[in-house]
Amino acid sequence: MNTPDPDALAIIWFKRDLRIRDHAPLLAATSFQRAIGLFLIEPEWLRSAECDERHLAYVLASLRGLRADLAARGLRLFVHVGSACEALESLRVQAGSVALLSHEETGTGWSYQRDQDVGRWCKSHAVSWHEWTQTGVVRRLKSRRGWASQWAQRMNQPQAESLKVRFSAASSLEGVPGLRALTEASIPTLLELGFPAQSVWAEAFAADAGEAAASARLHQFLNGGAVGYRRALSSPLSAEEGCSRLSVYLAFGNLSMRTVHQATEARIAECGHTGDFELARGLRGFASRLRWHCHFMQKLEDEPSIEFQNFSRAHDGLRPGDGNTLDDDSERRLQVWAEGQTGYPMVDACMRSLCATGWINFRMRAMLVSFASYHLWLHWRQTGLHLARQFLDFEPGIHWSQMQMQSGTTAINTLRIYSPTKQAQDQDPEGIFIRRWVPELARVPLEFLAQPWQMNEVQQRIAECVIGRDYPKPIVLEKSALAQAKAVLYGLRKAPEARAEADAIAQRHGSRKSGLPPSGPSSSGRRPSSRRPSSQRLVEPPSGQQLELFD
Repeated sequence: MNTPDPDALAIIWFKRDLRIRDHAPLLAATSFQRAIGLFLIEPEWLRSAECDERHLAYVLASLRGLRADLAARGLRLFVHVGSACEALESLRVQAGSVALLSHEETGTGWSYQRDQDVGRWCKSHAVSWHEWTQTGVVRRLKSRRGWASQWAQRMNQPQAESLKVRFSAASSLEGVPGLRALTEASIPTLLELGFPAQSVWAEAFAADAGEAAASARLHQFLNGGAVGYRRALSSPLSAEEGCSRLSVYLAFGNLSMRTVHQATEARIAECGHTGDFELARGLRGFASRLRWHCHFMQKLEDEPSIEFQNFSRAHDGLRPGDGNTLDDDSERRLQVWAEGQTGYPMVDACMRSLCATGWINFRMRAMLVSFASYHLWLHWRQTGLHLARQFLDFEPGIHWSQMQMQSGTTAINTLRIYSPTKQAQDQDPEGIFIRRWVPELARVPLEFLAQPWQMNEVQQRIAECVIGRDYPKPIVLEKSALAQAKAVLYGLRKAPEARAEADAIAQRHGSRKSGLPPSGPSSSGRRPSSRRPSSQRLVEPPSGQQLELFD
């Protein structure tokens, strides 16, 4: 990294860190005579297969709040539509000398390539680029041993005091008319960026996007919203209000992981003093999942190729679309799954809800992936791209790690196969969720709601739901589809080559017992033991814990 010129223009490059609280680059910029904020709406992002207008609409809403917050502190924000190197070169030419300040990012393939291009640009123009960490992800990590302790150390560090930032009059760019004009341009609209004028997402985030909304939601969750958290996680009905719903704010950086971690731990400690053990119990369940959030992101940081290819290369070519042609039948299966027309009510209800709202709880996300991967025998890359577009809280590291984990291609995780019929009966026992999102089944008796094809012809006519006309027949037979999938995958795992590869994957990506004490006091008021185990064995989160990483 080159030494920055003290007279250089400090460019604070906002990426997925759209906030002013706990923002190290923003705080560092106060040591420069001139500074400017920069956010890029990059063509590479807009063209990427995982981008959806809902993501862009959320970003635009967040930028409006961020620009106002920065202006109140004397800093201007330049929102540029174009490539990173193009924008940086324009600023360098006008300012004479620049320094680049940003957070690290663990993103998708296009952003990884973009950062490499920016690094080369900085080197060729002798521009210093200083990057700060904002999650528990460790760059150039040599071993997973001790990673959890590193995560805890980072999360317990003091937050950057960027809320107190005030920029001097020199940062107003009065002497550089060209830069001032750039920052006065309005933030573009979805229509100006080529999206439909009547987009349903255009005004959807007016009150729910940005740092202020994120802080309000965190406050609500910490002060009562977490009561019953563990019980609310699994059902899409209770999860809608019972989950933290902080995932989108973490994905776009409206809150830092450190802010959430420290606020949660502080609130747990307060509950220990006040005797509010029900709230503490919910918050401890939530706190335990924060580390898993970064654990899965670390996998993508360590091995970026998992966005495109199987963790276990022994699984290559098993499913259509994985290095071979996606045949017509697989195309049809992919389409009906994506549209919520599979003939399995819980699958269809969850998919339709997700597409309409941008969110579904993680157990139902896992069921959607399980059904696509095992019942429909679709490769995770095609289904993962569709889900990435639907998830408002799309976080690449978690997403692609989980797509492979739930599809059975990691070689180190238990095959988790969800029965859509059982999930309907367990998680929607009164049929409320299914009837809401699959209105074709509104009059179907509850006893048949999870499996409407079991109605006879008379019952179908009475329910005004003729299977094959008003609602699809099941696209596959559950038992036979699963038997075939299990035979292939369990057979593959027994092969010596696959077992040897699995050991290597576990050494590189598997979690290890951290030895860290659990969060906060126990419900009895006693402090948990801090004694470390004698070894750090490989461990993945058990099925009851790993399912809520997005919530």
